[in-house]
Formats: sequence, structure tokens, C-alpha cells
Amino acid sequence: MPRPTKFRRVEFFPENTYFVPWGKHKCEIEEIVLKVEELEAMRLKDIEELNQEECAKRMQVSRQTFQNIIDSARKKIATAIVEGKAININGGNYTRN
Repeated sequence: MPRPTKFRRVEFFPENTYFVPWGKHKCEIEEIVLKVEELEAMRLKDIEELNQEECAKRMQVSRQTFQNIIDSARKKIATAIVEGKAININGGNYTRN
């Protein structure tokens, strides 16, 4: 039986949570759900430019868990851009601090 997922610490929640490619209507395209903790991982690593250990500490997860979270986030973003899908930032296992 797998362990229950721990809540990840998130410091930022965006005002805009839905992004649609230019010229397409929301009802016409497939969407990808980006979890709130995946967005936070990208923000810490790519915008704040923290190293992996610092990011993991801020989110209160192990380095391996952080790596899994950011790998998933980057794959989802790349897929949305390449395939022209909408991005819906929603859900996940997180707590706001």
C-alpha cells in the first residue's frame, strides 16, 4: 500500500489560473491541469533561481519529491505549448503559508 501524499508548502497562488492559446476558444480545446505545487516548484527553481535543495526545503519535501514535481510541471507546460492546449492551474496536495 503506497504512503499517503504529504501536503506541499506553497507560498504563491496566481491571480490568473487559466491560459488559452491565442485565437482559440476555451470550449474548443483540450486542457492540461497544472497542480498548484507544480507551479510553485517552477516559480522557486526558474524564477527565484534557487537550487534544488533550497526549493525542496521551502516546499517541505525531499529533493527527490521536488525533482518529480518539477519534472511533471515542465512536461505539462511543454505539452501545452507544443500541442496548443489550455493550461488550468488547479488542485493538488498543498497548504498555503
